[in-house]
Amino acid sequence: MPEAEIKRRVDQAIAEKVFPGCVVGVVSDHKTEILSFGHLTYDAGSEVVREDTTYDLASITKSIPLASLAAILIRAGKLSLTDRVRKYLPELQNDYDATIEDLLHYHVRGPQLSKLHLKTFEEIRTHVFEHGFDGKAGERAYSNLPAFLLGIILERVSGESLAALSHRLLFGPLGMEQTTFFPVASNCAPTEIDDRGEVRGLPHDESTYVFAKVRRAVGHAGLFSTAGDLLKFLSWLLETESIYGHGVSIYQAAEQGLGWEIGATWMGSGATDKTFGKTGFTGTSVCVDRAKGKAFAILSNRTYPKRPADNTAINAFRRDIADIVLA
Repeated sequence: MPEAEIKRRVDQAIAEKVFPGCVVGVVSDHKTEILSFGHLTYDAGSEVVREDTTYDLASITKSIPLASLAAILIRAGKLSLTDRVRKYLPELQNDYDATIEDLLHYHVRGPQLSKLHLKTFEEIRTHVFEHGFDGKAGERAYSNLPAFLLGIILERVSGESLAALSHRLLFGPLGMEQTTFFPVASNCAPTEIDDRGEVRGLPHDESTYVFAKVRRAVGHAGLFSTAGDLLKFLSWLLETESIYGHGVSIYQAAEQGLGWEIGATWMGSGATDKTFGKTGFTGTSVCVDRAKGKAFAILSNRTYPKRPADNTAINAFRRDIADIVLA
């Protein structure tokens, strides 16, 4: 792994205050390596980032575990891409015949969940069900709503909570012992200081925060993990076959953009048509290129102490790391 190149780029990002610290993990040629840099905050004497520092993955949750679980249940015949959403959510109003595939491709619009953060978790669910979608499925319109609804559907299909299902089918078999929806706060990097105080150990995402406070997992955000655990998952996706019997359907779905990002500029100039990944608002990302047998994870808390105005700096960093790793 080009450790020196990665270090130079990370040092530049820390100097430019893109984030106070980060962890970069790489899988290449069946080998993994993890590099940690900087501190948890910009404060003097702040704790040093470790390889096993736990980060809020934010929207990576939409892919790991949500889209991956959907692929497993589809392969098991418990769910179909062509199923209507109302088959599993009959109380959803204005469903416009949207399908599971529409949810995975983010082709539907509806309530903006972050604007509902002053409601209770029951009130958020009720509001979403009563409002439904704004119209028929159309072009990709990325938001939290489709993943939120898909998470509820997976719970109903499996008869388990999203947290329990994730552990049984993914995190447990893969030995991802530090991956959880309900982490120990002292192990976590803080994500922001806002009207909630310092957000640490609870999801940065506003609506997810409401659910996590009553220990309920949702599909659009809220997972916490370490670089080491994520590399276990990414290494699994790089294998042609999986000893757990689910890997093929997961990566094939991912390469089609079902619950994952494909063709994104942050994946760099060296990405192939087999490259897929996912970003998280807090400053996290994962990327897999099966054609090259490489993958990487970036964990940072770029939203600390205040979220930046846009994603320009973090996406430039992601792109440069991708160019180094996937070159």
